[in-house]
Amino acid sequence: MDMAWLEVFRTVAHLGSFTAAGERLGFTQSAISRQIATLEGELGTPLFDRLPRGVRLTEHGRALLPHAEAMLERLGTTRRDLAALTELTAGRLRVGAFDSANAALVPGALAAFRAAHPEVAISLTEGLTAHLLDLLADGAIDLALVASYTEPDDDGERFDFHPLMADPVLVALPRGHRLAGRRRLRLAELADEPWIAARRHAESTLLAACVRSGFQPRIEYAVAAWTAKLGLVAAGLGVTLIPSLAARVGHPGATLVPLHPDDTPVRQVHTVTRRGRRVPPAVEAFGTFLRAQATSPPDRPSARAVA
Repeated sequence: MDMAWLEVFRTVAHLGSFTAAGERLGFTQSAISRQIATLEGELGTPLFDRLPRGVRLTEHGRALLPHAEAMLERLGTTRRDLAALTELTAGRLRVGAFDSANAALVPGALAAFRAAHPEVAISLTEGLTAHLLDLLADGAIDLALVASYTEPDDDGERFDFHPLMADPVLVALPRGHRLAGRRRLRLAELADEPWIAARRHAESTLLAACVRSGFQPRIEYAVAAWTAKLGLVAAGLGVTLIPSLAARVGHPGATLVPLHPDDTPVRQVHTVTRRGRRVPPAVEAFGTFLRAQATSPPDRPSARAVA
């Protein structure tokens, strides 16, 4: 059954005239008559008595009217709900991101998105790349932010990777350090410094860059969180390497200095969606805010104090 027939039927029932219904709906009187006749043929019963002046519902027509109105109201509600998803006056945005992206990049983009689309429900999950991709594959999140120092690997071709930004590594020094005022450093200049890393084995951390620069760093403290690393640096207990994304939220007493390009590890940040799936409108809209946040980061690092 064509729902348009029910709209015509309802209009005729309320106005009591094929001519008046045609004027209301933008049809000729004969077009209205044909649609009502088609609906009556579909249902196998007359719905109107044709009178010299207008029409009147039959008993079957009176029985149909509340059902027609209910179906049309349900259709209208469905259309409004679907339009709300497109217009972002409803819906959800489920994002997964790695820890340093959640320092400032993702929060800044989420804040801008929420200000523009306050009715959209937002959730944020933090995790490592493998975990986030599993969540994405399972449909538990709509968008993943991942980072890698090598090209992203998707053997199963389950995902679409979209480059977002390059994230160079900086060196964090105590504010009073002898090299804190430099505009750029070579890693070899820090060969004798005590180091702070995520693990004692340098090759499995960012400090692998030190090994490539010709020296084995002396790791005195092993802590995982970026805030803890910066805290130890600020206390004068060593130096560390930190991605620029993590450095956006700093610690008083730490100074960030860029490295020479030949010494700088750079990880590539990607947004990831499921291949072969239509991207939800909320994800498309959020991507705009995310790209704006990535390309215009606050206080782009140079040789400066983190405060």
